[in-house]
Amino acid sequence: MSNVVIPPYILRNIIDHGSEQQQSCARNTLTHVQALMAENWQKSLAPQKATAGHVDREIYDAQQKQSLPGELIRTEGQPANGDIAAEEAWNYLGITYDFFWQKYQRNSLDNKGLSLLGSVHYGKAYQNAFWNGQQMVFGDGDGEIFNRFTIAIDVVAHELSHGVTETEAGLIYFSQAGALNESLSDVFGSMVKQFHLKQSAAQADWIIGEGLLAKGIKGLGLRSMAEPGSAYNDPMLGKDPQPAHMRDYITTREDNGGVHLNSGIPNHAFYLAAKALGGNSWDQAGYAWYDTVCDKTLPQDANFATFAQFTIRHGQQRFNKTVAQTIEQAWKQVGVLS
Repeated sequence: MSNVVIPPYILRNIIDHGSEQQQSCARNTLTHVQALMAENWQKSLAPQKATAGHVDREIYDAQQKQSLPGELIRTEGQPANGDIAAEEAWNYLGITYDFFWQKYQRNSLDNKGLSLLGSVHYGKAYQNAFWNGQQMVFGDGDGEIFNRFTIAIDVVAHELSHGVTETEAGLIYFSQAGALNESLSDVFGSMVKQFHLKQSAAQADWIIGEGLLAKGIKGLGLRSMAEPGSAYNDPMLGKDPQPAHMRDYITTREDNGGVHLNSGIPNHAFYLAAKALGGNSWDQAGYAWYDTVCDKTLPQDANFATFAQFTIRHGQQRFNKTVAQTIEQAWKQVGVLS
């Protein structure tokens, strides 16, 4: 299962409202995204070379072609080559690894030291980034609507985190379970960004994909965990359609049953819990969410309410009743629990 950063509904808006060139880029990307989302990737993961606590990375240059991985341009121990996209991918893969290792003693995405592979310059003006079950892939964007996809650390961490969810929970990529899958990537992506910037939950902006929208596009990023539905409002992209509460839950066949849409609800619950608990988001709220993902009794088709109960239980198990009650309150505020 491939997981993409830019959901189909944003690409469709560009096809409806963009210039000929913009429409063409969006159409090519959308066609590819639909094929990706339908594909089942064979698991032949990269060999594990690293010792625990040490990231093993490989960066490839796809040279604007759509064949993977491309030409190997950097491995551990080699210097940078001055390519900014390759440099960002390299650094952000490393910071994501460090976050999971330092905060949750997790050795890479699979907890077995999986090598982190990234291909940059994928396709011509490709308007997306994705995790294909084996590696990260980054388009350059078209420069008019989207900047290069390596620009935002939380987008890189979001995609990599799909590897964690895949390995541990295997949440099916449809409807509420799929929206939880997407939300978990936003949760971990946002925490990696906060870890990198040394920000507390109170200091963070909780925007996913800051810097990704090109100059002149009206928006802060792709999604807002603090205020779902407020990330962008632009003639080209439309208005951010994410709901923040169950009363606005979107029932649709599009986007695998609204996985990128309804993820706003669990996203907001996490934001509320992390803010209420104070300090760094990964210390308490993040740990309860991480423990939930790693809980082998979590159903693969878990809905929001089931997932919520697991986070409350893990909040109590790892910490105490106060943490559990704070998490429960957050889920009540978004209407998942009554």
